[in-house]
Amino acid sequence: MNFAREGLLFIAIAAVVAIGGFGFAITRRSWGLWLAALVLLLLALWVAYFFRDPERIGERGPSLVVSPADGKLIMITEVDEPGFIQSPTVRLSIFMNVFDVHVNRYPVDGTVKYVHYNKGKFFNAATDKSSLENEQMSVGIDTGRYRVLVRQIAGLIARRIVTYSKAGEKVKQGDRMGIIRFGSRVDVFLPIGSTVRSKLGDVTTAGVTILGELPR
Repeated sequence: MNFAREGLLFIAIAAVVAIGGFGFAITRRSWGLWLAALVLLLLALWVAYFFRDPERIGERGPSLVVSPADGKLIMITEVDEPGFIQSPTVRLSIFMNVFDVHVNRYPVDGTVKYVHYNKGKFFNAATDKSSLENEQMSVGIDTGRYRVLVRQIAGLIARRIVTYSKAGEKVKQGDRMGIIRFGSRVDVFLPIGSTVRSKLGDVTTAGVTILGELPR
C-alpha cells in the first residue's frame, strides 16, 4: 500500500505514540493502560488508512473527464465560472468523507493555465455556498480545445489543501494533483455542451470513474 507523502509525518507520530502507549502499559501492568494503548493503536491504523494512496488505472481519452476525487456526486448544476473558463459551465460536485481516499487527480490531459488560492471560511463542504465562500484552490487546465477547472474546497474539518499544480506544466489524466486533509469537496467545471455520464448519488473513484465527455 502506498501512502501520500503529506501523511508520512502524521503516520510516524501516530505509530510512535501507539508504541509508547504499549510500552507504558507493559511497565505498569494496568488493564486501563492496555485499553488506552489499544485505542492509540486503532487511531494509528486509521491515520495510515486515511493517507493511503492506491494506484489507479482506468479508461482514458481526450474527450473523457475522469473523476478527480473519491466520494459521492452530490450536485450537478449549471453555473457561471468567471475566473478561468469565463462562461457558463456544468459543475459537478464530489463530497469526500473521512473514510475516502483524499488524493486528488487530474480529470483531463492538458496544460495548467490557472492556479488560484482563495482564503475563505470553513462551512460544511456539502452546501452550495461552500463552492464560493470556503477556503479553496482552483486549477484551470487547457486541453487544447476546451478549458476545464478543478476546485479543491476545504470543509468543516479540513484545514489543509495541498496542490502540486504549477502554471505552464503539462499534466496527464489520472495523475496526482494534490490532497485535502480530513473531509472536503472537489468541484469540476466543464464547458456547456459536455455530456454527463454519472448521476447524482453515484460513488466516484478518482482516476477511474468517468464523470462525462467534453463536446466533440
